[in-house]
Amino acid sequence: MSQFSSETFFGTLPVFVEFEGVADASNYRALPPDWALATADIVDSTGAIAAGRYKAVNMAGASVISAILNALGKHDLPFVFGGDGALVAVPPSGVDKARAALSAVQKWVTEELQLTLRAALVPVADVIAASLEVRVARFQVNPNISYAMFAGGGSSWAEARMKEGLFAVPPAPEGARPDLTGLSCRWNPIQSRHGDIVSIIAVPTGSGNYEAFQALISDVVALAAGEERDGHPVASEGPQIGLSAAGLSVETKTAPKGKRLQHRLFIVGQYLLLVCLYRLGLTLGNFDPRSYRREVARNSDFRKFDDGLKMTIDVDPERLKLIETRLEDAAKAGVCRYGLHRQDSALMTCIVPTPLSHDHMHFIDGAAGGYAVAAGRLKNQVSAAASVAVTP
Repeated sequence: MSQFSSETFFGTLPVFVEFEGVADASNYRALPPDWALATADIVDSTGAIAAGRYKAVNMAGASVISAILNALGKHDLPFVFGGDGALVAVPPSGVDKARAALSAVQKWVTEELQLTLRAALVPVADVIAASLEVRVARFQVNPNISYAMFAGGGSSWAEARMKEGLFAVPPAPEGARPDLTGLSCRWNPIQSRHGDIVSIIAVPTGSGNYEAFQALISDVVALAAGEERDGHPVASEGPQIGLSAAGLSVETKTAPKGKRLQHRLFIVGQYLLLVCLYRLGLTLGNFDPRSYRREVARNSDFRKFDDGLKMTIDVDPERLKLIETRLEDAAKAGVCRYGLHRQDSALMTCIVPTPLSHDHMHFIDGAAGGYAVAAGRLKNQVSAAASVAVTP
């Protein structure tokens, strides 16, 4: 693969438009070996969530994506938001900038959010040397937004190596700050309309029966699709406008210390303007707040595939029971391991280059632990299975 085609890999991928396509291996292409995986997560996110710091944890995870996209000056990179962390694939020309961004965002998370972010930059060539792949697909949510899906085992391998301390990127010196322009959380918690907001993670067991796992994914996606908007937590008209004290505090900290009061006033001013325009049914130039809310709903990333299915969906009790039964049957058959967490609302964290563009991105997670709690339950299930396997 030429250097040029390697650099433009994601932008040239064919797209699929029905989410069921995540289970179709033909939609995926191998990431070039000269790329790298920037991966990061919050240490003891479970403890932070137990202390009620959901917004801070989500903001820290999204900050990894924001910092790297801003550092490289592009928004068409493959990435995935995991609630308490993120993964971003970077081309060879962006490796040094991504490393600097990871260093700076670690220091920002420590000093401003009082959380610990670990980070690593893993060469795809090392993933390939471990007999795995990083395969990427491009799911087009609408003509303005595409999200990356990851398969092949490579991203999970990179995360595991990061947790072992390999390929580590050290934090930047005291006071270093990443460019987090556009990172925000200005929406009210999204209440369930049907029963529960459910965060689900399902991964294959590694037994080699991947066709059965693909069938499981297709079934779970189809069950969720029977709900309004495929189980999307956000109504078609968009989320409710809101600005909490916690959200304002976290977003204010994305600005340099000398400019925080100015940034805080700017955030409040933007919010009040948006509320006034919306309530009065007015527009401001090309900005229509009602259209923007609908775009937020369309651009929201509430389901993904990252070496396994991740969904935060709004479903009724009967449908949830069907999904749980299908997952449990698959787990008993050795096809998957899964974690599931119910809550009554969801949170949204956003990357908005400018409200006047249509490529703003919005990440959905459960408001009471979401993916982090589901991942903890998945880990417990894996540990329990391992204990049974070694019992004489």
